[in-house]
Amino acid sequence: MHGASGTTMGMNADILCIGSVLWDIIGRSSASMRVGSDVPGRITRLPGGVAMNIAMTLARFGLRPGLLTAIGRDAEGDELVAACTRMGMECSHIYRSDDLPTDRYMAVEGANGLIAAVADAHSLEAAGAKILRPLEDGRLGTLDAPFAGLIALDGNLTEALLSDIAQSPLFARADLRVAPASPGKAERLTPLMNHGKATLYVNLEEAGIIAKGRFDTAADAAAALLARGAARVLVTDGGRAAAEGTRGQGIIVGMPPQVLVTRVTGAGDTFMAAHIVAEGRGADRQDALQQALRAAADYVSGDIGS
Repeated sequence: MHGASGTTMGMNADILCIGSVLWDIIGRSSASMRVGSDVPGRITRLPGGVAMNIAMTLARFGLRPGLLTAIGRDAEGDELVAACTRMGMECSHIYRSDDLPTDRYMAVEGANGLIAAVADAHSLEAAGAKILRPLEDGRLGTLDAPFAGLIALDGNLTEALLSDIAQSPLFARADLRVAPASPGKAERLTPLMNHGKATLYVNLEEAGIIAKGRFDTAADAAAALLARGAARVLVTDGGRAAAEGTRGQGIIVGMPPQVLVTRVTGAGDTFMAAHIVAEGRGADRQDALQQALRAAADYVSGDIGS
């Protein structure tokens, strides 16, 4: 990988994933549910969070991701770090807090879809800039010699922290790849629009929120984001044409393969990870876009593991 320059990597990893890593506790039932339902089903606990989902996808594509996040020093935290390590992730730079519990996300899903979910990500918010210390204290970089590798940034970070990252000299040389956590949090990414080395991965709805407009096509949205100062953007639109826009190089489009959609959650993470991997292997703009669209299509059709 081109990101692994020995001078800035104080670790054995190809890319840093910064953001939420937590336990997803999901209760699923084949019954339709309403408020007050009490039904049999299955309860699973799996590592989750946007940064974690991106890291898991990158690992599936053969990369070794390093995690920068906050995880408690509780039993749940120890189990989470052990699970990440088993999946081949570099965990030595995670901020482990004595007084903050490990974050959790809990959802209940019935035959009629998502019934309710609660995200308890207070520890990541409370830890704030502490998760970035390895980029400053010499382990991964310093102010004089900032980290110059690949970073996948999760839009779940607080607005204040994302603003700090956008202006911080610690991130001036990094190849930043930015994923919004959801349309509701897309506006948080606005400060990163002016970071000269940031690539934004958004869907059409998120692009509209950031560019403050409504767009019919991904190409129109990409043009608007570039006009607002973005260095590089990738805009997806479900099964319709996607676009990649780079300042000074114009906009290219690609069509996703037509597939039967069996799941949607996680498709954006798969698209982003596949695009990063394709570029790391030397693919040109058009080929990298097509490879990413193919991987996302395989994912939503259920052709590859979740």
